[in-house]
Amino acid sequence: MNNDQQQPAPEKKKLALNVVSNKEHRGFGAGSIDLSQVACVIIDQGEAYIDVGAMHAKSKIERGIKFSPNKEDVPNGRRAWVVWVAVDRNEAGSYYAGAASCEMLIDSEARRGWKILADHVNRLDASIKRKYQLDNIGPEEKAALRKLLQEHNIEWWNNSPQQLKDLLA
Repeated sequence: MNNDQQQPAPEKKKLALNVVSNKEHRGFGAGSIDLSQVACVIIDQGEAYIDVGAMHAKSKIERGIKFSPNKEDVPNGRRAWVVWVAVDRNEAGSYYAGAASCEMLIDSEARRGWKILADHVNRLDASIKRKYQLDNIGPEEKAALRKLLQEHNIEWWNNSPQQLKDLLA
């Protein structure tokens, strides 16, 4: 081949999180999970807000924090949560189909934090699978999450299952 002729650059393949299964793999990206319908909500000091950086542990409160799996490493940490919220669509329209909260401790001054990565992954998976796991947040956090979900899109809230509304009541 002549050096003057250049081959077109190969098209970049889209990366996705692959799921391990016993089915035969059918090429790049087979069995991938679509995270495009998952929102990351942070609940910190009674306020809930959407922070897409949380998907990669780079939310506003996580940046610059060195995390440990040992709670005792963060004696002055304040409690905060990441809530994975999945959105789906049915004949009535879009709705909040899954939600799972993950606890963290954040000590901004010491730049230290605590979280269990496996718990975050498992709860993200539960949300994607259209489950609600909000058992580790208190009334103040539930009220903040309910307020955010309603303000973000009242139609989605109205279309959501009663189970979610009862959990956040």
